Amino acid sequence: MKKILITGCNGQLGRAVQKEYANEAELILTSGTARDGIIGLDISDLDAVMELVSDQKPDVIINCAAHTRVDACEQEWDAAYQINAIGPRNLSIAANSVGAKIIHVSTDYVFAGNGTRPYTEFDEPSPVSAYGKTKLEGEKFVQQFADRFFILRTAWLYGEGKNFVKTMIGLAETHDEVSVVCDQLGTPTSTAELAKMIHFLEPTDNYGIFHATCEGDTNWADFTEAIFAKLGINCKVNHVTSEEYARMNPAAAKRPAYSILDNYMLKLTTRDFAMANWEDALDEYLQNL
Repeated sequence: MKKILITGCNGQLGRAVQKEYANEAELILTSGTARDGIIGLDISDLDAVMELVSDQKPDVIINCAAHTRVDACEQEWDAAYQINAIGPRNLSIAANSVGAKIIHVSTDYVFAGNGTRPYTEFDEPSPVSAYGKTKLEGEKFVQQFADRFFILRTAWLYGEGKNFVKTMIGLAETHDEVSVVCDQLGTPTSTAELAKMIHFLEPTDNYGIFHATCEGDTNWADFTEAIFAKLGINCKVNHVTSEEYARMNPAAAKRPAYSILDNYMLKLTTRDFAMANWEDALDEYLQNL
């Protein structure tokens, strides 16, 4: 049976990947903290990573670990760099040592977010936040040290755990109205859909950088209205600009105004798989809540 090592197994994506591969592979689950059935692993510690990978000899490493608290990254550069850049580097070195493939998950934040058309894999990254900069360095390390790699850039991710969808539902339980940004564009993407794409690419030799978001696009306010409409929630959504929202809720990191990614490489290289439309993926997610 194939052996797959998953880092960040307790996160939203890590949980979705576990479900996607249930009963199909021997899963080696790792997280920053050890607990029943989960191996504690600091991916920023090369010796620890090499020891575990040498001992377990996985066929595939799926890196779901990341420092994703965007505002905190601005104040915690070293910690963000250790997890988002050094971690993928160490995993890539270890993967090569046992001939394993590595699947590394990246982000739309590697782009400046000021585009006027969907970003393809061939557009030049230009991150403006510490989170985006450290994630881009992680991509570079994977390309430098791994022989067989998939880098998947995703955006607006939600799944099992704390996320935007659940936050809005929670706010609607205690508020008659909510104010949500309407001038940031992107594509809500379910972890279930991303896990399906990982599962599709993993056994292939179709290596490289892929954009991995659901199809279609929207803004945060319209996304919120879609959530409420699908659940029959009666809560008014006030559409506000990023500038207006920042005055109410100051943030350290700049958010991309345009985060729409084109899954161009996926469309070019296969006709056997496509990501679902974001509204269909949201329907499936809400039905399973």
